[in-house]
Amino acid sequence: MRRQAQSASSVDRADLEVLADQLGRAPRGVAGIAARCVCGRPTVVRTLPRLEDGTPFPTTYYLTHPAAVRGCSTLEAEHLMEELNDELGRDTTLAAAYARAHEDYLARRRELGQVAQIDGVSAGGMPTRVKCLHALVAHSLAVGPGLNPVGDRVLDLLRERALWDPSSCAC
Repeated sequence: MRRQAQSASSVDRADLEVLADQLGRAPRGVAGIAARCVCGRPTVVRTLPRLEDGTPFPTTYYLTHPAAVRGCSTLEAEHLMEELNDELGRDTTLAAAYARAHEDYLARRRELGQVAQIDGVSAGGMPTRVKCLHALVAHSLAVGPGLNPVGDRVLDLLRERALWDPSSCAC
């Protein structure tokens, strides 16, 4: 997996076509590709905080790779979020690191613009709960390991369970 830790890579027509195929619809608000499969196809799209139609959009990092999306959906269906929420409530070190990931997410979105309606709102349930594994994995893939402890843990589980591995192409 090639990761752009500070900024998203540029987007060309081929990327937009792949994104449309992955999403089953035209991509919206694309600011860049934040992470790519080892084969070069988009895995995470970096999205503008306000879509073309004016809609505020808090999900800056959006997971698009179909195998990664399926893997996260499987873990969500198995109620992994409940386990992680329980752990966040017990582990103050984890909770503090997760809060720092939230602040990082907000700072990276501010690079793309300010939208008052979503000020202070990140994604995935940050900073106090785990709501969407897809968003947390997307953040981890976009910024690299060590920043979002929950996203990193989910990536580890995806690998361990052979649901998806970002170091192998599953396109």
